[in-house]
Amino acid sequence: MKKFSKFIVNARIPILVIAILLLIPSFFGILHTRINYDMLDYLPDDMETVIGQDIMLEDFGKGAFSFIIIEGMSEKDVASLKTKIEAVNHVDTVLWYDSLFDLTVPMELLPEDYYDIFNSGDATLMAVFFDTSSSADETIDAIDEIRSAAGEQCYVSGISALVADLKSLCEQEEPIYVGIAVLLSCVAMMLLLDSWIVPFIFLASIGLSIAFNLGSNYFLGETSYITKALAAVLQLGVTMDYSIFLWHSYTEHKETESDNRKAMSDAICATITSVAGSSLTTIAGFIALCFMSYTMGLDLGIVMAKGVLLGVIGSITTLPALILIFDPLLEKTRHRPLLPNMKKAAMFITKHYVIFLVIFVLLIVPAFYGYRNTSLFYDFDNLLSSSNSSSSTEDALAYQIANDKLTSEFGVSATHIVLCDSSLSAKDAKNMLNQLERVDGVKYALGYNSLVGSLVPDDFIPDSVKSALKSGDYQMILVTSEYDVSTDACNNQIDELNAIVKSYDENGMVIGEAACTKDLIEVTDHDFTVVTWISLAAIFLIIALTLKSVTLPVILVAVIEFAVSINLGIPYYTNLSLAFIAPISISTIQLGATVDYAILMTTRYKKERYLGNGKQESISTALASAIPSILVSAIGFFTATFGVGLYSDISLISTLCGLMARGAIISMVSVIFLLPAMFMLFDRIIIKTSLGFQNKQNILSKKDTEVTL
Repeated sequence: MKKFSKFIVNARIPILVIAILLLIPSFFGILHTRINYDMLDYLPDDMETVIGQDIMLEDFGKGAFSFIIIEGMSEKDVASLKTKIEAVNHVDTVLWYDSLFDLTVPMELLPEDYYDIFNSGDATLMAVFFDTSSSADETIDAIDEIRSAAGEQCYVSGISALVADLKSLCEQEEPIYVGIAVLLSCVAMMLLLDSWIVPFIFLASIGLSIAFNLGSNYFLGETSYITKALAAVLQLGVTMDYSIFLWHSYTEHKETESDNRKAMSDAICATITSVAGSSLTTIAGFIALCFMSYTMGLDLGIVMAKGVLLGVIGSITTLPALILIFDPLLEKTRHRPLLPNMKKAAMFITKHYVIFLVIFVLLIVPAFYGYRNTSLFYDFDNLLSSSNSSSSTEDALAYQIANDKLTSEFGVSATHIVLCDSSLSAKDAKNMLNQLERVDGVKYALGYNSLVGSLVPDDFIPDSVKSALKSGDYQMILVTSEYDVSTDACNNQIDELNAIVKSYDENGMVIGEAACTKDLIEVTDHDFTVVTWISLAAIFLIIALTLKSVTLPVILVAVIEFAVSINLGIPYYTNLSLAFIAPISISTIQLGATVDYAILMTTRYKKERYLGNGKQESISTALASAIPSILVSAIGFFTATFGVGLYSDISLISTLCGLMARGAIISMVSVIFLLPAMFMLFDRIIIKTSLGFQNKQNILSKKDTEVTL
């Protein structure tokens, strides 16, 4: 390590030059990494709903689907608009009244059931199919072009419209996320550290690592919008510790070493070990996300594990180089840190440890009960919609307005697509359609056999309509529902529809947003259990090997899991539902990122016991030395995420950042007050089940002293 640290110090200028040059390919990678805004796209490929989407593209040449609501237009103008929409790139088919009848045939001549499909008051409805998937860039461009052509009297609903609005909102907000995180973190570090300038040095080094991380995502092909939005903020909050470790080590070595380059070399040697050990638990937490079958976890896990690793590398390469170059300025801007000496506070906590154990016992049951019973939601309208803006029409996103109108004016809250054998007899097909329409909550079922015979003869149906509803081995049926996506009523309806379809065609299926969301619920419920156990096992093993103990991993993990339970249990008692991905993400991120606080204190406690000091003295000393570092680390994580949580108008981003910010503070409080109490209670067991807590020479020396006295 000494050779490596000397090399870093001597090569500080070339290191910075190389780092700056690497920004060029990094920015290229950032600009050319595709961002995926469709959360349903991360479902496993072998699920029936995903297979059904592929069939739609392969057999029908159709991917995305939207309803367009048009208000206050004459039939002639609507027909003209339909022609414009059909001319938009990647629009495959547009179905409206004039797809079946000439406009010279009044709509009022239609049977009431069919008239109501297309009309409600002064509003009319048309269905649009695209030849690309719901989140494809081409589809989003087509949505934007349709909106531009349609004007203010038209509203585009559906998942693709949602993705278009979400993309626009994210592109506006993401630079502000980074700005808020940087500003608040900088202010916190300026106050808590002993230099006014060093936070800017930290941010420069971390900024380089963030750029390298985001740029290297190019090799992944694409990342989710959640990953893109959170990666920089999370990496800043999580890896700030490593910069603080190096700075503290450097300032300590400067007190005994006049040559600042020698002091930095020694500081790098001392920091590598602590940073490597500290980062392992954080990386393990992110890697655990990679085991989700819902592959957004893989996306976030890989990017963040990579980000932590790059943060570690930056803390022992670019950061030392920057500190040495700006050392004269750093010396001139030193100030006394605001944090006072923590010896008295530590003595009080260890002396009254029973109080904190009692508080723990009183809180543990309600904490875990709330944790297990916090309600989750999967509805993308709530998951991705504005949370900090008002719910007024002016502030709502365009797709929200369209979906609200679709529900209020046409009674349609969800649309299912049934795929079944195109060779079904006309009799079976009509019987199936009748059964589908009789299912509770179904508004109507519209397929090829809904039209043939009842409205027009087969020969009179245009080829464009035939190809839209029947192609190759499959025929397609649109089923509209009065039930909201992700509700129990809607999920039960899907089960009933599937049962009917499979009674006529065992290979038939129900697909669409609601069906995919139902699968999402089942997949993520399983993922939560898998990821939780993998992260616990991995971090348990890392702590056991690092501290060479059987009992310490149990105690440390229990303390942080208690903090996680409080954090994720609070929403239950405040009647707040969380987005489905929040508990999975937060439980692993909070555990992996904040267990370092506990390891830091435990390492010092172990050292003090090894030196032969008594139980309370060792724990009190360890606590007093750890509190400043824990406070700085937790507040850094808090400031990096809290401001983003307050600012973001995207519910999921706001919720995740708010939970991470609160989790950092709860973990900090738990480690400072509960962990010392655990050490006081289990000290004897810890010593007997751990290596490195007892030094025979120290014990013998202590006994000799007692005999002499």
